Amino acid sequence: MLTLKQAIAEFFNHCLYEKNLSSKTIKFYTIDLQQFRSYMEANAFPIEIKLVDKTYLKGYLKVLACWKPKTIKRKIATLKALFNYLEYEDHIPVNPMRKIKIKIKEPLMLPKAMTSEESSAILDHVYTAIKTTDKSKYQYLEAVRNAAVIELLFATGARVSEIADLKLNALNLEAGTVTIYGKGGKQRMIQICNKDTLATLSVYCELFKNKIEAADSFLLINRLDKKLSDQSIRFLTKSLAVSTKSSKKVTPHVFRHTFATLLLENDVDIKYIQALLGHSSIMTTQIYTQVNLEKQKQILTEKHPRMGYSMALE
Repeated sequence: MLTLKQAIAEFFNHCLYEKNLSSKTIKFYTIDLQQFRSYMEANAFPIEIKLVDKTYLKGYLKVLACWKPKTIKRKIATLKALFNYLEYEDHIPVNPMRKIKIKIKEPLMLPKAMTSEESSAILDHVYTAIKTTDKSKYQYLEAVRNAAVIELLFATGARVSEIADLKLNALNLEAGTVTIYGKGGKQRMIQICNKDTLATLSVYCELFKNKIEAADSFLLINRLDKKLSDQSIRFLTKSLAVSTKSSKKVTPHVFRHTFATLLLENDVDIKYIQALLGHSSIMTTQIYTQVNLEKQKQILTEKHPRMGYSMALE
């Protein structure tokens, strides 16, 4: 008899050693499956995996109803992954999740993006900090590190976890490239074409050379000479927004949105933007076509064919 506990443990071994899933995916699988198991045990439902049918799953879906749509979709996807694996391994005759019709509407949230002026203000602030800080103090190293973080966010449009997880060998300053390791283990190479960005990264790497080596070659280092965390990068972007008196809540993901939006405004084909962002589907990238109303107004003012006619009612 295979119990739910045993089935989950076997599934995790499969995810870790056969699929080599990222630590972030494993973390969410752990949270979601622990929640499901606690629900089953709290209600004294069957522990044998073969007996877990759609009746129990429908009850669990009702419990999930209080969560945000995005979270519900993730937790359902986790269950589907578990039962797909169990079906494939012949532990169960059929995946019970396939017998449940689930439709979750996620509200369309347009990504926020900074203007080029707002982006420039943040860049100006980090470089001013470098120029006005005593080179003999740790604050100077921190200022250079902060500039490197912002330059990487703005130059690549990468996710915060992708930036935090960068290792030194991912950065090729001579070729002007950085290799990003994205979702599902996919990698993409981004060209860094701005000479000032490359110069800053070069200075940073030289200053932090020993610290990077001691931190298992992770590129971005914190005050304790350890890998810089996702949360530290989020705190940095938030504090910079406050310092520049930005009206927007600036996060690392806002830099990603800004990267995509400003490229689109400069008439870059959306297929190239898709590749740069590491989106599997172009549908994900197309949300950026709806973002900037000011750009839309400019286009319609300057290029709409009606502007060529001067007819009007008197």
